Amino acid sequence: MPEPDHTAATFAANRADAGARLVYRSGDSISRLVDLAEWGGYRVKFPDMTTRAEAVLINTGGGMAGGDALALNVSLDPDAALTFTTQSAERIYRSVDGPTRVTVDLSVGAGADLAFIPQETILYSHARLGRTITANLAEDSRLLLAEILVFGRAASGERMLGGSLHDRWRLRRGGRLVYADDVRLAGGISDNLDRAAIGAGAGATGCVVLISPDAPDRLDEARQLIDATPCRAAASTWNGILVIRALGAAADVRRTLATAIGGLLRCTLPRVWSL
Repeated sequence: MPEPDHTAATFAANRADAGARLVYRSGDSISRLVDLAEWGGYRVKFPDMTTRAEAVLINTGGGMAGGDALALNVSLDPDAALTFTTQSAERIYRSVDGPTRVTVDLSVGAGADLAFIPQETILYSHARLGRTITANLAEDSRLLLAEILVFGRAASGERMLGGSLHDRWRLRRGGRLVYADDVRLAGGISDNLDRAAIGAGAGATGCVVLISPDAPDRLDEARQLIDATPCRAAASTWNGILVIRALGAAADVRRTLATAIGGLLRCTLPRVWSL
């Protein structure tokens, strides 16, 4: 009989199954948290705010490895408003078994306003990430969704010599699919991003999606926000949504998205976003 694979069993026993669930309801002056669940090493902190509720997700484990799973569920009742972010960048370490899996499920009720703006996700060389983001919005609600992906540890000059990414977004408004995006990268990801038709040498990508009744009217504003950006960036609108995309060095993409997010929200970014 073959010998049991004790290494695989050890890794499986140490994988994290983590997540958080939040529900917010509108209040007299600021929306109120009415339901919270945390498990598997993730915690949510709530800064003392006077004008808009804010929630900050903390990974007490310091990163995610292959086989780890994270599930986030953020739900806003009608007329609630929330800014959701993370304490720091999320690190996806080299995978030695299965991929890291992240599932984000957002629900935005009638007249509600959600800014879901986590800080960047850093993919170490040979990391494997599968992420799914879904959102269901009422016709008159508002969602600003942003993300930054960094390929390799930019500060140490690391490149992604292997690994994989599958990023799947499905955003619905009034039950209708208004935004769908699938990205698949595998193998020598940094080498692929060096190609002019893919990334033109970029080490990071960023995306901002704004879905709101006034989103199509803010295209000129969005283009002005990214006009002086140090990286390649562009804004467009269709199907009642506004999208900004950026390509470049990690620090430049972060600055570009921070400027765009702050401008579109018309408020200062959470303090954890300090540049």
